[in-house]
This record gives sequence, C-alpha cells and structure tokens, in this order.
Amino acid sequence: MYNKLAMNVKERKLKIGIIGFGRMGRQYAEELKKHPLWELVYICDNNPKARKAAASTVSDVIITDNEDILFADTSLDAVGLFTLADSRPTQVYKALKARMHILAEKPIASEIQTEWTLVEAVEKSDLMVAVNLFNRNAWYHQTIIDFIHSGEIGDLAIIRIAHMTPGHMPQEGHKPEGPAFHDCGMHYVDVARWYANSEYATYHSQGVRMWSHHDPWWVQVHGTFANGVVFDITQGFVYGHLAKKQTHNCYVDIIGTKGIARMAHDFQKATIEMHGITQTIIRTGNFNDKKVDIMVDIFARSLIAGENLGYPTVRDSVIASDMAWKMYYDAVSNGAPCIGRTEDMDEILARRRLMKEGYGLPLS
Repeated sequence: MYNKLAMNVKERKLKIGIIGFGRMGRQYAEELKKHPLWELVYICDNNPKARKAAASTVSDVIITDNEDILFADTSLDAVGLFTLADSRPTQVYKALKARMHILAEKPIASEIQTEWTLVEAVEKSDLMVAVNLFNRNAWYHQTIIDFIHSGEIGDLAIIRIAHMTPGHMPQEGHKPEGPAFHDCGMHYVDVARWYANSEYATYHSQGVRMWSHHDPWWVQVHGTFANGVVFDITQGFVYGHLAKKQTHNCYVDIIGTKGIARMAHDFQKATIEMHGITQTIIRTGNFNDKKVDIMVDIFARSLIAGENLGYPTVRDSVIASDMAWKMYYDAVSNGAPCIGRTEDMDEILARRRLMKEGYGLPLS
C-alpha cells in the first residue's frame, strides 16, 4: 500500500516537521538533522523559551508557535509529535487528515479510551504511525530474544524486570503521562509482553505511597501471560534520592527450563550475560539512552520501503499503556501504604532543583 510513497521519495530526502521542543523533541531534532534520509523543515513549540532554544541550537529550520502551518504544508512526508500526551490526540487527527505519517512519543493520549479510539483511526488509514517504545530498539534486548529463540535456554518460563532510579519526582511536570508506573513503567510492561510473545492473562500489584504522596511512586506487579510464562515487573523513582552518591537498580532476568539470560546497565553501558546449553556469551556495549537515532532510522527506511521494518506500532503502545494503567490501579486498590513525610519530598525536590547531573532532572 506504500509503493507510491516509496517511488516519490526515492530521489530525495523525507521532509518532516516536529511539534514539541522539550527534552525528547531536542533529541529528535538532533538526530533528524544528522540523518541522511531526513530533512527537518519545521520546529513548533508554543513555549517562547523552547523556540529560543531551538533558534540557538538548530540551523536551517522554520521555527513557529503555530502547528497548523505544519499540517498545511503538503510537501511534508511526516510529522513528529513530542508534546505532552494531552496534546497528541488532536495532532494525530490533524496529521491523518493531512495525509502525513507520524512519529510519536508515548503515550499517544492522556486517557485510555482516547488511545483506543486513536488506534482504530490509525489502523483504518494507510499511513505509518510509529511510537517510540525504545526498548524494542535496544541491541541488548534483541540479542537476548534471538538467544531465546535459538533454544539455548530451553522453554521460556520466567521474565523478571526492574527499573528503579532516583529519578522523576511528583511535581516535576509530565502530569498528562500519569504517575511513575504509567509514564515510565509502560515501557517495561511492553518489553515483558515482547519477550513473552503473548498477551497478559493475570496480574496482582502492590504499591507504596512514598513521602506521603497521593500516588504510589513504587509499584511491583507479578502474574502470568496467556502462554503460561510468569513475570514480575518492579518500577519506581524512589531509589535513594538523597544518597550522597546516587545509584540505581535496572535489570532484565530471563529464566528458561535449561538456561538463563540477563542484562544490567549503568545508563552508559549495557552488559548481557547469556548462559545457554551450548554457549556462554558475555557482551558489553553502549546503552544509548532512548535510542532515538535508531527510531528515526527505522521509520525512514520503513517509509521508503513501503512496509514496517520493525518500528513499534500504535497498537503496541496502547496495549502497554492500557495494561500499565490497570496494573497501577490494582496497586491502588490493594492499599498502597504511606511511607515517609511530605518534608522528605520537599527536601528531594529542593536538591534536584540545584543538581546539574542526575537521574531524570527537569529540563531547564
């Protein structure tokens, strides 16, 4: 269905405009400018500080506060949506009407019913819409999945994932994305489903309301997939915010009937250890944070080829979002105990405002 597009872009770069020049928008702009298949034409943001930052860091682009200018430009092949979640639904519909392909951050809306409505609209179109579930672009996950498929660990039985850092705090924005287990945790809900190659069947969640905050900021969930694989996922931005030297605990642990595979990272390097029945492989490589360079490359090559060459879909994103919300609310219903004081959170927030380096600091 995309052959016409492939013919049209064969002798030229793909043209794109982006909406949102916050933390992620800046990363996308940098990678789009470097990539040989893309021409970044527009940067749109309604925040004057963001537009000023764009003007000082990105050359040869049109900077505007009016997104409709982008959607009216019929020369654009695609639009990048890097605003907050409550802005994306309207922008998705505008892009579909303008016949533009879409590259978006997750989640694609701030509430799940709207997300499922968007899935229906996208899948009725013949347009490509990619959502950056960055774990699917990670070399370490792809290598482990290949190892599993080779039979080296026997039958996949247990998936264990943890992502705990002294990261994003309440009151630091991103409210439309939801609390920590939805905003961040949906990535790990997605990657567990990807490993299992099955849909979620059962789950039970427990949360903790750290610092007397009204939302659980740490959630642990365990359960099963439809194919019988068992999982547990732990996520929380609660991991030693006031420690003299901050650290974290992030890993994937895959257990089979005959062998295992695991990964850990320090946000700079990722190390995989795979202990199979005939092979033992230990490998370290770059972690590459949000893998934006890989996302823009896969999306460009998919547009040119006229088929999805591996980008995460809107349906993948919304399934992860839906399950993350359900797991989060299960933790709420199970009575998340309140540990700590609001004064503790105030102290953490005050420290983070002064930090120059750290985990998930607010964009200045």
